Amino acid sequence: SRIALIDAATNCQISYAHLYRSIRSLAYGLYHAVGVRKGDVVFLVAPNSLLYPTICLAILSVGAILTPANPLNTTLEIAKQVADSGAKLAICAPEELHKLIPTKLPTMLTTKTSDGTLLSAEELIECSNPIDLPLERPTQTDTAAVLYSSGTTGTSKGVVLTHANLISVISLLKWSVSASSSQDDVFLCFIPMFHIYGLAFFVLGLFCSGITTVVMQRFDFQAMLDVIKVHRVNYIPAVPPVILALVKHASNMKCDLSSLRRVGSGAAPLNKEVTDGFREKFPWIELRQAYGLTETCGAASVFALDEDAKAHPGSCGSLLPHFSAKIVDIETGSPLPPNKEGELWLRSPTIMKGYLQNEEATTAMLDPEGWLRTGDLGYFDEDGFLYIVDRIKELIKHNGYQ
Repeated sequence: SRIALIDAATNCQISYAHLYRSIRSLAYGLYHAVGVRKGDVVFLVAPNSLLYPTICLAILSVGAILTPANPLNTTLEIAKQVADSGAKLAICAPEELHKLIPTKLPTMLTTKTSDGTLLSAEELIECSNPIDLPLERPTQTDTAAVLYSSGTTGTSKGVVLTHANLISVISLLKWSVSASSSQDDVFLCFIPMFHIYGLAFFVLGLFCSGITTVVMQRFDFQAMLDVIKVHRVNYIPAVPPVILALVKHASNMKCDLSSLRRVGSGAAPLNKEVTDGFREKFPWIELRQAYGLTETCGAASVFALDEDAKAHPGSCGSLLPHFSAKIVDIETGSPLPPNKEGELWLRSPTIMKGYLQNEEATTAMLDPEGWLRTGDLGYFDEDGFLYIVDRIKELIKHNGYQ
């Protein structure tokens, strides 16, 4: 009876038991009714919804490969990702269908429409009776997902993540969330689930902790404040523009935020002015900054304690379990001591397998010993806290996303 997901707009609720049945039903339908097989790439383009995690996890359940896309992508960008990923099937929100027509890819919808001309995931869930799930079980070394990232260049590339990568990030999130939250806590999701930040948190990690998540289809500042009040939200994974907006409008807000205990920030650095302003305006809320990449399958460093965050302004925390790191000289590749700036290299079970069909880019990013060259300039202090100071190759980011 524990609630897994709540729709912020409609207040529709899904229990963990219903979520589990829906994933199994959709997996069964994808396999038997649609013909999806192990290794097939399934392209997904849709905004956040209660169905989104079900679709993702059903795809993974049959051993197929998930490649999610930004609903704001153009028709041309979608065609490029479909072609590059080798997708065999597309699943899209009805309002995104027109962007997929030029690809001529077999397509089904996320939800039912009045004309009923295309099959939908919603119908498969309702009609399928999963007596037995498909037998083509994926192994940990099999590819689970291909997410598109600019990496350290401006060219979008497919980041290949294995089932082992996803299992590792789930274990990290379970450890992190369980250490600071309880099953009675309520999280708010407005981070896009197609992005590694939202995918790792809200499609994979939180379900292992029994947390309730309120889902917003898209971000709206006033709507976010209302949702926090109505649902007594305790934790918000966010991005710097949201933190900045909270600081900027704090004196004018007439909304009860007393339930909020923690706000996380990722996807881009937070400067000291914003951090100090947030703590001054909202002294009861812990602010935790994290650092990660699509290539690391999410966060690599985070603050475990708010006291550490206050004592190390400008830092994005210490390394998560399973991670090794070193700062190297950009020219020589030699390791550098604490407080010396160089390129951050990371190694972890969460590190990507490589870039899809791009050996040159993979070799440039991963060394033979499994070290990921992040392209970020930074240093560790004597206490082991990480500071990111610049990009070796600067990228344009919009609202925290490349």
